Amino acid sequence: MFKLKRYTICKSLSSQIRGLMFSKKKNLIFSFNNEQRVSLHMFFVFFPIWAVYLNKKKEAVFIKKLYPFVSFCYPKEKAKFILELINKPKIKLNQKVVW
Repeated sequence: MFKLKRYTICKSLSSQIRGLMFSKKKNLIFSFNNEQRVSLHMFFVFFPIWAVYLNKKKEAVFIKKLYPFVSFCYPKEKAKFILELINKPKIKLNQKVVW
């Protein structure tokens, strides 16, 4: 189990659209009503991040490092939560994450 510390939860559509664009480094958690396929882009994000997609059980189903201005991500896995992390997480696939 991995425990996430220091984060901001993004539940509203506007906060999810903005994400880390034009922002300082911080950890974000996107929370959706249902599991769904979600894409991420790195336009106007000025630092690399780690994207961790979690299912409804908060288990990691997809992990990828994204780079400023060039990365795009649209995994086939559905997620109920997405973590955008500024440091490489010690999370493995199928591992549970708590916050």
